[in-house]
Parts: sequence; C-alpha cells; structure tokens
Amino acid sequence: MKHNPFITNGLSIGFGLLFLFSLVGQAFSGLAYYNEQQVASQLDEIGLLQYVTSSSFVVDVAENWQSEYLQFTLLILLAVWLVQKGSPESKEIDKRGRQSDKEQLVGQFAKPNSPKWAKAGGWRTAVFSNSLGLVMGAIFVGSWLVQSVAGFSAFAESQLANLQDPGTWSEYLGSPEFWNRTLQNWQSEFLAVWSMVILAVYLRQRGSPESKAVGMPHDKTGASN
Repeated sequence: MKHNPFITNGLSIGFGLLFLFSLVGQAFSGLAYYNEQQVASQLDEIGLLQYVTSSSFVVDVAENWQSEYLQFTLLILLAVWLVQKGSPESKEIDKRGRQSDKEQLVGQFAKPNSPKWAKAGGWRTAVFSNSLGLVMGAIFVGSWLVQSVAGFSAFAESQLANLQDPGTWSEYLGSPEFWNRTLQNWQSEFLAVWSMVILAVYLRQRGSPESKAVGMPHDKTGASN
C-alpha cells in the first residue's frame, strides 16, 4: 500500500519545521534584545540581516548545535558498549559491543535489500558501519569550531569597546568565557539523556517508539514495543 509522503516523512518534516520556526523566532527575539542593549548604551540599532550575520547571533546558534550533536554522538557511540537494564534506549545486556557480521547483516550475511556498502566488504563496509557516528561527530566538531571563532569575535568586540586587550583565539579557548558557554549546554544535554534512559525504564508513553509498550515489564531491556 502506497502512503502519502507527508505521512511517511511526517517526523522529519515536523521537526524540520519546528527547527525553522525556532531559528526565525530566535533571530527576531535576539535582534530585539540586542537593540535594547544598543539603545541602553546610546549606540545605533542594527537590522535583521546585520544581526543574523553577526558574531553574537552565530555564537548563540553554534553553541547550542555543538552540544546537541555532542549529546547524540556520545549516545550513539557509548550505547555500543554501555547498557541500561530495562531501558528501551539500550541494547539487551548480552548484545554489548559491535556484534558479529551475521547479527549486523554485513558482507556475506547481507540481505538482498541491504544497502550496497553493507554488502561491499572492505573499507566501504567499514566506513558505512560507522557512518552515523562519523557524520554526527563531524558536525559536532565543526559547530564547536564555529562557536569558538564566533565567540572569540564577540568577546574581542566587547573587550575592544571597553579599551581592553582581547587576547588571541587560542587564549580564548582556555578562557572561563568559552568554557562557561560550552559547559552550561553540555550539562543540560547530558541530564536530558540520563533522564530519558532512566525514566523510560519505569514510565511509558503509549504509541511512542521511544517508549516500551505499556504492559511490558520494567526489567525488559531494549524493546520499544
């Protein structure tokens, strides 16, 4: 049976729209806040385009992106070896590790409809076997680099406005300003993952693939339904 693509892709479309609405909202509310500070300092207000290309806006966006991608990268990688009894976010206890080729359906054990690189063997299967973690990790590193550059630019602008030495980018990487921005995001992301892993052991959300079936025992691990 063929379904409407808006139904079969509803989750990605829904979150894509939520992302765009949130980003646009952040741009307008951030501009209003920025201009309030400009007026208070008896400086000229700026327009939307100038604001969204400023270091102030870029660092605020990038510092949230890097923490989100770090959260998912670590969850993807650590969940290979670490398990949580009773959690649907975890594999079953005896399936810890990378598992065999047969269990992962690669090489000679691939199915006719398996992805080509799962069947190919060699470096292509090795890359494809780790592609999710590699891409998520690369986005984390890239957004963290953008945060550091934009953050230093915003920091230097503030220092120069106060006739103080902004230092260098490498000095900024070791500064309390940089690590305060970074760690305040990391701690909230790690708390959210920890809460999801633990709460999903004992609580349910009927119909959600992120939850076990309502009647499933608390100690059943790695089964969403």
